[in-house]
Amino acid sequence: MHKSQLVDEIRKVIPGLCLYTDEPMKNHTSFRVGGPADLMLLPKSVEELRQTLQLLGNHNLPVYIMGNGSNLLVRDGGLRGAVIKLGDNFSDVSVKGTELWAQAGISLAKLAHVAWQAGLAGLEFASGIPGTLGGAVAMNAGAYGREMAGVIQQVTCCDPDGNLHIFSLQELELGYRTSRVRRDGYLVLEVVLQLESEDPQVIKRKMDELNHLRREKQPLNFASAGSTFKRPPGYYAGKLIDEAGLRGFTVGQAQVAEKHCGFIINRGAATASEILELINVVQQRVWEKFQVRLELEVQVIGEN
Repeated sequence: MHKSQLVDEIRKVIPGLCLYTDEPMKNHTSFRVGGPADLMLLPKSVEELRQTLQLLGNHNLPVYIMGNGSNLLVRDGGLRGAVIKLGDNFSDVSVKGTELWAQAGISLAKLAHVAWQAGLAGLEFASGIPGTLGGAVAMNAGAYGREMAGVIQQVTCCDPDGNLHIFSLQELELGYRTSRVRRDGYLVLEVVLQLESEDPQVIKRKMDELNHLRREKQPLNFASAGSTFKRPPGYYAGKLIDEAGLRGFTVGQAQVAEKHCGFIINRGAATASEILELINVVQQRVWEKFQVRLELEVQVIGEN
């Protein structure tokens, strides 16, 4: 089916669904790189999302689910098929006692702010992580010795066919930057977080302290996808990269950050190809010097 025919069908079956064609992915990723997606759809309810998945499934279209693109590197050729984005369009949150009930598209920064205002502690570590709740659950995001596994109570997901599943913390099988959600292709819809009552001033001081540390140590004034590599067992990726002599090393406009070698940054006009070439150089040099394999924490998708 021609793209325009598919768009017409989507608009007929799901009136009101926000969608774009040939949408540049560089506008939707924190790396600020990436070619166009054939289709981008932004559902704002669970029902719209399920209808979207079912309709795209009927056409056997490749589907990629994303949050705000903070852990994503899209190749320069872009994406064939459809991107479903769950961001501000899918970000409702409510407070129920010491629980937060939130849709997957809410940013962790906004969620931590809601928790602070409600006098609920436990999410301070997440206030500086530049991602959405859904992505944070899928990869069990963490910082400063804490991770999402410490606050999750229950997660509602759907499978690629649009069927709903409710998982307890144990059923999510959370590990270091992994989960059943990520491994088996589920999509996070809603999360229930169990937090603890605390004086909002105490919570705010902790958040300010952690965010100050982050500003001091991370190259936040450049586009990046956060930590580029997973932490190798027994090592720190940034330290290995530094000791391999790669601090500040560049390929085109892609650079190993001078402030923190665990970050690869876009100095302004980098291409995805330059970033990927630099990643390859870093992995090779670290292997040659230390015989340690650096695995990507960033997800790479799309075509060259």
